[in-house]
Amino acid sequence: MNAEVIAVGTEILLGDIVNTNSQFIARRLADFGIPLFHQSVVGDNKTRLMQEFEDAFERCELIITTGGLGPTTDDITKETAAEFFGKTMVLDEPSLEKLKEMLANRGCSLGDANRKQAWFPEGCTILPNDHGTAPGCIISEGGRTIIVLPGPPREVYPMFENYVVPYLKSLADSVIVSRVLRVIGLGESLMASRVQDIIEGSSNPTVAPYAKQGESILRITAKAGTEDQGLEMIAPVEKLIRERLGEAVYGTDDETIEAVIARMLINRDLTISVAESCTGGMISARLIDYPGISKVFMEGSVTYSNQAKVSRLGVKKETLDRFGAVSAETAVEMAEGIARTSGTSIGLSTTGIAGPEGGTDEKPVGLVYIGLSVNGKSSYIKCNFSGTRDMIRLRATISALDLLRKALLK
Repeated sequence: MNAEVIAVGTEILLGDIVNTNSQFIARRLADFGIPLFHQSVVGDNKTRLMQEFEDAFERCELIITTGGLGPTTDDITKETAAEFFGKTMVLDEPSLEKLKEMLANRGCSLGDANRKQAWFPEGCTILPNDHGTAPGCIISEGGRTIIVLPGPPREVYPMFENYVVPYLKSLADSVIVSRVLRVIGLGESLMASRVQDIIEGSSNPTVAPYAKQGESILRITAKAGTEDQGLEMIAPVEKLIRERLGEAVYGTDDETIEAVIARMLINRDLTISVAESCTGGMISARLIDYPGISKVFMEGSVTYSNQAKVSRLGVKKETLDRFGAVSAETAVEMAEGIARTSGTSIGLSTTGIAGPEGGTDEKPVGLVYIGLSVNGKSSYIKCNFSGTRDMIRLRATISALDLLRKALLK
C-alpha cells in the first residue's frame, strides 16, 4: 500500500504557515513501512482539491489530508472527499453534543458555522478530536482510502497517534520496528563512510543515515511478524554499528544529549556550573530541559564582557591582556572560576567569536574555545566553526556538551 499526503490550506501554499504536519506524518508512515512517494499542498479550492484526489489515486491507495476542517466556508476538505466518493453528508449527533459541550466550556454557544464540523460523509469512521473542535474521519471504498485530519499540529499529532495508528496497524500483516542510534562528533559523511558496507549490505533490517543540526542519525528498521522478532533482528546490526562508531554513539531513539548527560551527573552525584560567553546561556538552557537536573545543576552565568569574566569568575586581567578573551587560557580560567565560586564538581565554559563581525586573521569568526574543569583537573578544546552567528553558537553548544559527555565517560 502506497500513500500520499495532501496539506490543504492557502496559508500553507503562500508560506504563511510552516507545514510540519506532512513531516510528522511522513516519519510515522515510515515507521509502519508504508511507502510515501509524493506530498502536495493545495489551497482552499474545491476544484483543485478534487483534482489532487484524482491524481493521487493514480499513484497510491491511501491519501492523508491535513487542514480544511474548520467552521468557515473555505474549509472544504471533508465535503470534497465525500463528493469524490459519491457520499452524502450526514449529521453525527455524538459529535454535535461533544462540540456543544466544548464550546460551552469556553463560554461560547453553538452557531451554524460550528455545526458544520459535526457533519460527515455517510459510512465513514469518525476520529475524535480531543484537543479541538474539528474531528477527523476515514473514508474507504473500493480499495481506496482518504484519512482526513485537522490542521493545527497540536490536534493532528494526538489524533494520528490515538486513532490513525490503530487503523494502520489493522491493515498490516507485519510490523515495522525501528531503532535510532544518535551520533555526535562525526559528520554524516564520515559516519556513513565508517558503516558504508553495513548500509549497502542491509535489506531487512535496513540501515539509513540522516543528518540533524549538530548530530547524525542511523535508523535501523526491520520488518517482522512481531515487535520482539523485529528487535531480535535489529540487535546484531546495532551491536556491529556500535563497535564501528564507539563512543560517538551517545544515545538511542528520542534521547537527547542533555538527557544523557543529566542522568550521568545525577547518577554520579556530580554538580555542575556553566560560564558562557559566545553561547549566551544556550548550554544552561539545554541542561535545564531535563526534569530533576536541579539536583546537580547549580548555576549558569553569562559572562559576556571582560569585566564580568574578571569580577564574576576571577579570570586574571593579565590573562585577558596577554591572550585575549577568546583564548584557551581564558576558557580554562572561566571553567575553573565558575566551579570554584559555585562550589561545584564541574565547571564548563565557552568563549569565542560568533560573528558576523569581530574576526581577525589570527582569530577568525567561528573560533571558539571550550573549557572544562572536573574535580580540579582542567582541559580545553579549540574549535573552528562555519556558518551564521546562530549556527556557530549552536555548534559550540553541542561541542561543549559532547566534551562534557566524553569526560564523564572516562
